[in-house]
Amino acid sequence: MTIAPESFLYELASATGVATITLDRPERYNALTFEVYRELHEVFVALDSEPGVRSILITGTGKAFCSGGDVEDIIGALFERDYRGLLDFTRLTGDVILAMLRCRRPIVGALNGTVAGAGAVIATACDVRIASETARIAYLFTKVGLSGADMGAAWLLPKIVGMGRAMELLMTGDFIDAAEAERIGLYNRVVALEALPAVAREWAERLARGPAFGLEITKKMVLREAALDLDSALAAEVEIQAACMEDPNFREAYEAFKAKRPPEFDRA
Repeated sequence: MTIAPESFLYELASATGVATITLDRPERYNALTFEVYRELHEVFVALDSEPGVRSILITGTGKAFCSGGDVEDIIGALFERDYRGLLDFTRLTGDVILAMLRCRRPIVGALNGTVAGAGAVIATACDVRIASETARIAYLFTKVGLSGADMGAAWLLPKIVGMGRAMELLMTGDFIDAAEAERIGLYNRVVALEALPAVAREWAERLARGPAFGLEITKKMVLREAALDLDSALAAEVEIQAACMEDPNFREAYEAFKAKRPPEFDRA
């Protein structure tokens, strides 16, 4: 599949294997449209197996990462739909998050400004979140009369910040600033706005240099074990770790250690 979305920017740096998705509606604070949702789903599905892709970086242009669904292009149009039509839309939004979580490539979110509503859930579905000092975040759904449980937020957020904090954020819909988001573990790092592009790309490149199979399994197991008891989790880990020991990257790490050099992992 040729990855060439029309509703946002996409670029693959062949030298590093970092694929960059840039939401590009700065005049609308990168608000999502039906087309953006559809293409995000398609692109994340494709990136799971796209040759040459080692990691993914998602960011936005202008003053926002993503302000959520576009009031004019989405929310107004939803009032014209019956329940089945509304369900088609909510399934599409959930499919974007599923595609992100099921994508075997590590995903780094570079949160350059306002992170709100559906944009907050997309950020939450990233594996690592690097934010600027301006990146305030809110799960706005209850502010517009909806449930805070949207696009997987009620499943994802408690696993990151704990039940109490998640309940507060999802029930109030209030914004918190970047410092508070970092303090509660929602953001992995907070940096100056001008430093964000370089720092986030360094993270994406660092993950791109890692062992592809090992990172893929780590992501899958963290998500899978969230629904397992201890015995089941340990049983799954001992089996998959044995399989990882057969991967060429395990021997490469050993040979590199003996030779006192950095490992050169096979990232296919």
